[in-house]
Formats: sequence, structure tokens, C-alpha cells
Amino acid sequence: MFAVTADRIDGSDPLSGLGTGQRPEPVALDGWTTVEVRAAALNHHDLWTLKGVGISPERLPIVLGCDAAGVDEDGREVVVHAVIGDPDAGGGDESLDPRRSLLSEVYDGTLAERVAVPRRNLVPKPASLSWAEAACLPTAWLTAYRMLFSRSGLRPGDSVLVQGAGGGVATALVVLAKAGGFQVVVTSRDAAKRERVRQLGADVVLEAGARLPERVDAVMETVGQATWDHSLKALKPGGRIVVCGATSGPNPPAQLNRVFFLQLSVVGSTMGTVGELTAVARLLHERGIHPLVDSTHDLHDARRAFARLASGEVFGKVVLTNAG
Repeated sequence: MFAVTADRIDGSDPLSGLGTGQRPEPVALDGWTTVEVRAAALNHHDLWTLKGVGISPERLPIVLGCDAAGVDEDGREVVVHAVIGDPDAGGGDESLDPRRSLLSEVYDGTLAERVAVPRRNLVPKPASLSWAEAACLPTAWLTAYRMLFSRSGLRPGDSVLVQGAGGGVATALVVLAKAGGFQVVVTSRDAAKRERVRQLGADVVLEAGARLPERVDAVMETVGQATWDHSLKALKPGGRIVVCGATSGPNPPAQLNRVFFLQLSVVGSTMGTVGELTAVARLLHERGIHPLVDSTHDLHDARRAFARLASGEVFGKVVLTNAG
């Protein structure tokens, strides 16, 4: 089968390690099944893998990709949950299993014509979503859903700041926050992205680092080092930062004096459960919400898609499609 792989690690030129071509057919383990992939979304996780973050050279080559929507062996249209873990080992949450992994870390991922996954990882595809839209759910939209509704402590009417408009998680956060009844403030360095995020429903849109009209109840942080100081200063006393990523760097000054004096909370959030993926899929279907797709590319044109993702110019998700 045709697949897109990480063949080599190169921290300075990650796309040089990207491979495309024929790979062995996936083998379903006990309790697993295979899915014919119709669409698969790219994530920064794929770029980090090519840089050697979270994976060792001994595991290469490995098929990239966490997200997919496709057709299972019984002919059902499904979305693939990317977290491979045991809920019992995580107190009912597979993402808290100490041995959990994501597709493309230990097991081959979704950027292929077919992928093998545990049967429990299959969620019905919402009929209202296209293949490309459904493929956006397993990482970006699941992450945003958990951040807002499980980790933030927000209630309808509360205010939330989303740092860095444009990426898949950030755009999902804006749309889901409006659906949840929150007041949404968004920042971006890019004027065009600020206008587009305003069209998504953001209540206040500001340049990166700008002073907020008033402090917020929570901040959704995906950027990390570049925005950390601003995120801390944006919070009301008792507010909370929910962190799911650090694309600009993981080691900002902690400013512990501000954290303890204002009784702020810093909460980590990674992915979610298969139950939460089911919930976000149902929410989108019931509300008529469609994930924002930046661009679609044929599976065989993966290099162009990866270059698009690496450019930092995306607004929404970059998706690979496979006609089958």
C-alpha cells in the first residue's frame, strides 16, 4: 500500500526525512481491525516526529499520522481515535495510561491507504461532515474539546483567551468556545488571520501581546514561550491557563510570584478519551458545525501538504485525501 513515512530524523530540516512509497499492509493485532483511510489530517506532531521528538531512530521508518476518517472492515464510516492506551490503567481514561502512545509513535499511523487500530478506537463518522472535515476531529478538535469542557473550569458566560489564531487547535477552540456560550478573545500576529477569526465568531480580536480590555477567566495556551508572559498577565485572580502545546518553546520564565499571589492555576491537557471524541463528533453534528479545512491534498502529494503545514501560514487543518 502507499504510505507517508518518517524515514530519517533531521532537527534542522525535518522535511528531508519524509518518505513516500510502498509499505507492507497493516496487520491487525488481537482486538484490532483495519480501516480504509479516506482522509487523514496533518498535525505538528508529524513535524516533531521528523525532528526526532518523542521517537527514537530505531523505530524508523514508521508511517506518520494520528488522524483519520475511513471505512472499517464491516463497511461502517468511522473516525479513528489516535490514543492507543488502556482505560483501566488510566483510571478510566486511556490518555492517562502511563504506557499510552499515539498512532505513529509505536504503531504505524494514518497517512496511508490503510491503518490498523484497536476496535474500541472507532467512532461513528458524523453524516453531516465530509471525509476531510471528519479527519480533523481526532487531534485538534478533541484536544480543544477537552481543554474547554473538561480542564478549564469555565461556565457559560465566562471569558476565555485563545492565543495564536490560525492553527487547527486554535480555530477549533474559537468555534467550540462560542458553542459553549463563552466570551472569546483571540490574539494573532497576522492581520488576515485576525479578520478570519473574527468571522468565526470571536468577540474580541487583538494583535499578539496587546493589552486586553479586561482580564479573562481562562487562557487556552498552545504557543508556549512566546505568549506565556501575556497569558499570565491576561488572567483574573483565580484564573486558569490550560496548556496543550508549546510550539514556540517549552521553557518560559514561570513567574511563580504571579502564580501564587494571584492564585492562578496551570493545567496540562493532552488529547482525550474515545468517549470525548464521540461527544465532540455528536456536538458538531447537532450544531451544524464544520471543522475548518485549510487545504486538501492527494495522499500522493504529501510533500506539498507538509510544506504547507511547515510554512506556518495555515488557517485550519491541512488534510490528505485518498479516493480509494
